Amino acid sequence: MAHQADAKKSLDERGYTGALIRGDNPLKLFEKAVRDRIVDSYYWKEQCFGLNAATLLDRAVELTFIGGTYGVAQKPTPFLCLAFKLLQLTPDKEIILFYLEQEEYKYLRALAAFYIRLAWEKDADVYTTLEPYLSDSRKLKRRIREGWALTHVDEFIDDLLLKNRVCATTLPKLNPRLFLEDEDRLEPRVSALGEELEELDHDDERDSASDGEVEELPNGHANGDGRPGSDGEVVSDEEMDGD
Repeated sequence: MAHQADAKKSLDERGYTGALIRGDNPLKLFEKAVRDRIVDSYYWKEQCFGLNAATLLDRAVELTFIGGTYGVAQKPTPFLCLAFKLLQLTPDKEIILFYLEQEEYKYLRALAAFYIRLAWEKDADVYTTLEPYLSDSRKLKRRIREGWALTHVDEFIDDLLLKNRVCATTLPKLNPRLFLEDEDRLEPRVSALGEELEELDHDDERDSASDGEVEELPNGHANGDGRPGSDGEVVSDEEMDGD
């Protein structure tokens, strides 16, 4: 109960003196209905009590799926509860990057990415930090309202960068990448498939060039769509058939 009361106290604007994100209490990044379900949930009361940035890591590596709320009662997932706890703790940037870089724990990476999208205020930092993980194609199990779904780390990252709502949470506004490029706040992104696409373009160019080539016979006559005539003129197939 003390843990639950502590969370509710953090939401009391009259006594809140903690860190701010976008000028407001970080916990308010979650909608009130979701916040209430989290602080009333069994996982929050039993597994999130007394966690700090170090001990939360132990809980995060135990995650086996991502998701927001599920079921008729819209229960919060452990993933969402730990994200809420991170907002309460607001760890240093270096700690979140440490979470993100742990190759062995894909759900820890997903949690860190979700937090970055929620809490980091500079759009360019969000893109440059998350985009490298668009090459991570490992599978993720996702809890949805009426069952389960399969996704991948790169798909989840893509959702965070492009969608307005992920895991039962409305994400803060993120300026489009092209806008930041136009403002010279972000370098153009080099696709991981860039070299392969360039090779395909070269192959297409070579194919187009070869299609238009006319073969020269030893006697100097052209062997194109028709056949060489005795006087050097190209004779069509129809003319050959009519002789």
